[in-house]
Amino acid sequence: MSVKPLGDRVLVLPIEQDEVKKGGIIIPDSAKEKPQEGKIVAVGPGKHEDGKLVPMNVKKGDRVLYSKYGGTEIKIDGKDHLIMREDDILGIVD
Repeated sequence: MSVKPLGDRVLVLPIEQDEVKKGGIIIPDSAKEKPQEGKIVAVGPGKHEDGKLVPMNVKKGDRVLYSKYGGTEIKIDGKDHLIMREDDILGIVD
């Protein structure tokens, strides 16, 4: 199944953090925080303002940081994804 975001929305695949920390401590799933970093899988065309299409600042393949509780969780082919507005993206990671 494929999903094409509309407007100024993006489809993000969250990147899970490492389970083992520097000291060798293993963090159980129940204690993990939601990831705030992900890879953009699909991008909408942009939003309309004053009758003009404003293009997106991000593109497919970008690695991004997003707000902790931003977006809506969906499952695509058994994997968790987030669909969110471009405004929920805080920055692009190089």
